[in-house]
Amino acid sequence: MKIFFATLSTETNTFSPIPTGRAAFKDRAYFPTNASLSPPVQGNVALIEWRRLATADGNQVAESICAGAEPAGTTLRAVYEELRDTIISDLKAAMPVDVVLLCMHGAMVAYGYDDCEGDTLARVRAVVGAQATVGIELDLHCHLTELMRSNADAIITYKEYPHIDVAERARELYALCTRAKRGEVRPVMAYYDCHMVSMWRTPVEPMKGFVRRMQELEGRDGILSVSFGHGFPWGDVADVGAKMLVIADGDAARAQALAERLGQELWRMRNDCFPRHDSIDEAIDAALAAPAGPIVLADVADNAGGGAPSDSTPILRRLIDRGVRGVASGCYWDPIAVQFCIEAGVGATFDLRVGGKCGTASGLPVDLRVTVRGVSAAHSQGGLAGGRSSFGPSAWVTADGIDLILTTRRSQVFRPDAFTGLGCTLADKRIVVVKSTQHFYAGFAPIAKQVRYVSAPGAIGPDFAAIPFTKRTTPYWPRVADPFATNVG
Repeated sequence: MKIFFATLSTETNTFSPIPTGRAAFKDRAYFPTNASLSPPVQGNVALIEWRRLATADGNQVAESICAGAEPAGTTLRAVYEELRDTIISDLKAAMPVDVVLLCMHGAMVAYGYDDCEGDTLARVRAVVGAQATVGIELDLHCHLTELMRSNADAIITYKEYPHIDVAERARELYALCTRAKRGEVRPVMAYYDCHMVSMWRTPVEPMKGFVRRMQELEGRDGILSVSFGHGFPWGDVADVGAKMLVIADGDAARAQALAERLGQELWRMRNDCFPRHDSIDEAIDAALAAPAGPIVLADVADNAGGGAPSDSTPILRRLIDRGVRGVASGCYWDPIAVQFCIEAGVGATFDLRVGGKCGTASGLPVDLRVTVRGVSAAHSQGGLAGGRSSFGPSAWVTADGIDLILTTRRSQVFRPDAFTGLGCTLADKRIVVVKSTQHFYAGFAPIAKQVRYVSAPGAIGPDFAAIPFTKRTTPYWPRVADPFATNVG
């Protein structure tokens, strides 16, 4: 059996002020081929699994590019077309192939293409025809579209948020697609639109139990796979929103019935699952009232992993105004400030303007007298699914009892070594502020006395009812109390 695979992935915040261009892909662990033979980084984990499994099975491998960009604004048309066409060209050169496996995000938008994944799958299908099995692994924050469903044999999304199961889902997709090619199963897929736009935190109940029930259904009664596509709320596309996806063995009615049952279960759980957020002062008050720290505060609206700049200052400004000490906060995307710190050197004290540089959602810059405590020419942190995530040249500074991590590469916080890798300790802090929505949780929950989510001004604010969609035409909760009563389509 000959297996072809590739990665092309980014999450598009269509409201973000940061365009996604060629450098966003080419400067972030881009591999023209053989990424599966390299150490794990963000983007190649699935490819590593697919090569390992194919080799163990005695299958032949043909590998195309691995290209992933940090989430940001809409991808430039020529850049998407260049990367997509590279995959298609490599696929044509590798023909004939038996199985195609793609690792994509599911919420990539380019100028002229609201559904990059569906477009890529359609072009893959045009090359390989009906005889090859085509599978795709998606982030659960995807826009599940009919174009994807009609051109793939199997779509599998991550089940966990944080996404700690990338490798596991890659193994699941490989097994399903190779079984399908051998004729052992005949996957058919069904969607159910949940009519909701929100976020779901899978490490805590009731979502933790829901994910467990999804997995318990797989491999029984003809059900091959169950995925919950949470959707990415800050993508202005027609298919934005949550959908259940079920793959059954040759039985479309069975797949549809289970998708509807699970989707309706999610609907009944909506209020229990809805993410709660503190105001800035509520979060600070709770942290100061706690008997011990660290209390982790998530700055959810300035998450680079959702396309935000990661340089907003409202929480920092309020901490300073209230005279709070014993705080570590990061990571701030501020290449200019990093350059100044590296030039000044460790131990230097000087006036530095921090953050607030990218747009109105970033707030105003904060002027501080800082002391440089640590610098690195190549700072990084542990990734979600193994490997490292690069911050590039970075600096740790202190000012009035607050420690700040400043970076050259924009990335959300995943692991504590985003701080400790530069020497900034966390165990002695009362408050740790992380610029992340949920991916920080796996790394920080074990060291936190509490985790609180803060709704501060930012580019991905969590007021889902107020997101200014122009392309979704069907009503959704929470903008509409009961969208099923308004439109049952």
